[in-house]
Amino acid sequence: MERTEEKSMQWFVVHTLTGHEQKVRKILEKTIKENGLESSFGKIVIPVENLVKIRRGKRVIEERRLYPGYMVIEMEGNDENLRLVNSIPGVTHFLGSKTKPIPLVKDEIDALLVQVKESKEKVITKIPFAKGERVTVIDGPFNDFIGTIEDVFPEREKAKVLIVIFGRTTPIELGFHQLKTM
Repeated sequence: MERTEEKSMQWFVVHTLTGHEQKVRKILEKTIKENGLESSFGKIVIPVENLVKIRRGKRVIEERRLYPGYMVIEMEGNDENLRLVNSIPGVTHFLGSKTKPIPLVKDEIDALLVQVKESKEKVITKIPFAKGERVTVIDGPFNDFIGTIEDVFPEREKAKVLIVIFGRTTPIELGFHQLKTM
């Protein structure tokens, strides 16, 4: 019996209002539970990646959506479930034709789930500075000095900055957390 139940589960792409994916997921999960439809629904996936940013001199890891405004839902594709998902505030429509949503093919969902898993595991460092950009040093012995980015080393989260010290331009390597754009 369980095997036929698994086979009837399919993955559908749902378009939501951008930025409301988490809110839609919470409301949908609550509605599924209230209506006792847990057996008709599987996973609800919002594809995200981890991104490291420098804020106020500190490293902050935040999630960034890979496909803003979209989420993927595993469910039985019957009319009742489709209506339920469409009735959730923030859901605009399913991807597919106007009359019937088209489920993802196994290869598509496998590739998507692998991409989501890999992007959650690896952390991407957002490079906050560009070569030639003017910056202020906000930490360390050169605090309040103004310089120009000469080179950026994202893997080490450092930048080579040209600073004028005693009338001479001097290259200094500083961490991203020690710099602020002007």
